[in-house]
Amino acid sequence: MLENALVMLAIIFLVNVIYVSLMTVRMILTLKGRTYIAAFVSIFEIVIYVVGLGLVLDNLDQIQNLIAYAIGFGTGLVIGAKIEEKLALGYITVNVVSANPDLKFTQRLRDKGYGVTSWSSYGREGDRLSVQILTPRKYELRLYETIQEIDPKAFIISYEPKRIHGGFWVKQVRKGKLMNPKKKKNMNTEGLENERK
Repeated sequence: MLENALVMLAIIFLVNVIYVSLMTVRMILTLKGRTYIAAFVSIFEIVIYVVGLGLVLDNLDQIQNLIAYAIGFGTGLVIGAKIEEKLALGYITVNVVSANPDLKFTQRLRDKGYGVTSWSSYGREGDRLSVQILTPRKYELRLYETIQEIDPKAFIISYEPKRIHGGFWVKQVRKGKLMNPKKKKNMNTEGLENERK
């Protein structure tokens, strides 16, 4: 009998972990505008939810089932957040202010494939270089490391843009050309051949 009770607890816990993980991923997909994928995920989410809730409601006299359900819910949120971090959907905009108003800063970032806009600015202690960088979220940490290598004292602030429209850089990302040196090299070679023609 104890074995059956432990199996029931494990099932309730796992069902809720899976349900909440799917719910978190579905909400993130919806916020990122991936409506059809979110709808597909929601089909599995609701089936698992009904099964898990049914197991708890059928055994409301067993307090341990409710506790397993609650712990599974919390664990599912953590796992869902980790999945979202791994998926790294969408883009991030990073604003950088450098005390060194040297345009090589901008060029080094462009050479690595980032979309960069820069302008001169003025801070409390003199001239500054302000830079705005757009990158897919999966390259976010790599971007921070690159900025730190160029200017360890740079001021960095980042946020997720809600909508992106236009620009050559977004087209390159959609074609899968960002951060792929082979494709960039081929693209440059194709451009030279077209110029010769």
